[in-house]
Amino acid sequence: MSALAIGFAAGLVCFFMVFIVKQFFGYDDSLDAFGVHGAGGTLGALLTGLFATSAINAALGKNAAGIPNPTGALDGHWGQLLNQAAGVGLAWTISIAGTLLLLFIVDKLVGLRVAPEDEARGLDISQHDEEGYDLNS
Repeated sequence: MSALAIGFAAGLVCFFMVFIVKQFFGYDDSLDAFGVHGAGGTLGALLTGLFATSAINAALGKNAAGIPNPTGALDGHWGQLLNQAAGVGLAWTISIAGTLLLLFIVDKLVGLRVAPEDEARGLDISQHDEEGYDLNS
């Protein structure tokens, strides 16, 4: 049931990010990597810390009475939610730093955008000298 809840919540958040937030801010994300992987992955990671249970993963072992130690927040180990948040923060930091570094390198080597005239004419023709689609058929 936890997986269904996470999937349902992630679907709603991803839909909201892709169709509402992207349009509101007007950022260029043609593959919706941020809206799906960034937002959905963040939510999934945090909710995993919330729903983690010793019935699935008894990684924390058992106490003296033989009862499994709590694994996730709803299981009684609220620190796991903080662990997940720290992991999300680290992933965001690495992703942002890596993206900025790669953008800088690509911009210096070949540029980040084609000329506006090439974009208006169509990248299939301006960059590849061929039509990607035959719309007259």
